[in-house]
Amino acid sequence: MDGLTRQPGAMTEVRKRQIIVGVLAAMLLAALDQTIVAPAMATIGRSLGDAEHLPWVISAYLVTATAVTPLYGKLADLYGRRSVIFASVSLFVAASILCGLAQNLWMLIGARALQGLGGGGLIALAQTVMGDLVPPKQRGLYAAHISAVWATASVAGPLVGGVFAEHLHWSLVFWINLPLGFAALLVMWGPLKDLPFVPRRRRLDIPGAALVMAGASLAMLALSIGRMTGVWLSTPVLGLAAASVVATILFLLRLKTFEEPLIPLRVLRDPVVLRGTLAVACGMGGFVGLSAVVPVYLQATNGVSPDVAALGLIVMAGGTVVGSLITGRLIPRLERYRMPAIAGLAISTIALGAIVASEGARPLLATQILFFLYGLGLGPIFPTVTVSVQNAAGPKDLGAATGLLAFMRSLGSAFGVAILGAIVFGAGGEGAQHGTLSFDPATFRLAFTAALCSAAGAFLLVVAMPERPLRDAPEPLLSES
Repeated sequence: MDGLTRQPGAMTEVRKRQIIVGVLAAMLLAALDQTIVAPAMATIGRSLGDAEHLPWVISAYLVTATAVTPLYGKLADLYGRRSVIFASVSLFVAASILCGLAQNLWMLIGARALQGLGGGGLIALAQTVMGDLVPPKQRGLYAAHISAVWATASVAGPLVGGVFAEHLHWSLVFWINLPLGFAALLVMWGPLKDLPFVPRRRRLDIPGAALVMAGASLAMLALSIGRMTGVWLSTPVLGLAAASVVATILFLLRLKTFEEPLIPLRVLRDPVVLRGTLAVACGMGGFVGLSAVVPVYLQATNGVSPDVAALGLIVMAGGTVVGSLITGRLIPRLERYRMPAIAGLAISTIALGAIVASEGARPLLATQILFFLYGLGLGPIFPTVTVSVQNAAGPKDLGAATGLLAFMRSLGSAFGVAILGAIVFGAGGEGAQHGTLSFDPATFRLAFTAALCSAAGAFLLVVAMPERPLRDAPEPLLSES
């Protein structure tokens, strides 16, 4: 670092675009990985001769990726974005090579856990870099691009993964990460030298990092084991949950004693950050949970094929993108920039309420419209909360706050899948294991009621979130060069 003072605005537009394209490509790596692997699972099990432990291919990644997300945010604040994002992408790509070369399932599971250690930083770091480049008042536009990346991955991932597994080779779902990862680094490596950076004394709270990673890992393991076994009150699940609670309490106590903790208390105590991150956790919990339920729901209630049932997910994701893009363009123009998110979450809640209140099957078109309205209403929360949290945190804590936001998003997703999956597949879907879809309609009603509660919770949290004026210019910072 040469000590030169530089503003983000001093960077040329070409170099800004290079960085933005690069970080979106890095985020696509993480988003695609969460959707492209699932369609290849059956083929992987047959090829490697082990179907019993197959769910750990997904769970190993989720456990490690969720656990390290807050750590990446803090490391980016301490050491700069360039070196940390390089480490994250490089580790992810290297682990992808190991996944592609795996000769047995346990080797693949280990490589997936390593891949999660790299992938856990991709989303948080991409959003942090966006926050460095763009003033808060304009960030909604770019947050909408991030939502578009997720929607693209949610549609393209299952299609590409299915083609690779069925017609080519399952390992291609991992090899595809190499060109994407190298392209991301190639595009943004040079321009990242000019990225703004707040220098500070470099002291990482290693015990605090260990505690938060242990708490998250244990919670994710408890959810994974409960989801795979269907027994939520077993000794392993309860023991892991209890250990997670203990680690979390110790971490919170650590925050009060360490001078520069992993997540500064000033960040956690900020009502915008606290309520915003909880709102996103609620919103993502319902959305991701429903993503696991909707295809089965449409097959069971409307008697459609799996291909047609998948359209429900596409419609729901499409609504989210539309809502996010519209909100991204509205935020710079609105003084009351929370209003699109508040109105949207009200629409989502009403749409889910209509599904819960209806008796029996409804026409497929009517159901798809309700799913679209749910996604449309949920979309605004993501750019709104991202902009609000980053604006509240300021440059000094941008990485930590963004890492916390990504962490809560992942944790909410995990809980949503676990809760809604347990309701549908645990309480009423025993027949699904044998290829038959014999579900009690009350089971689906209960699942949609849980999703409705999550949307209503997100609505109340956004309403309670303070609305601070958005800065319309970046603050002067030091470059990383």
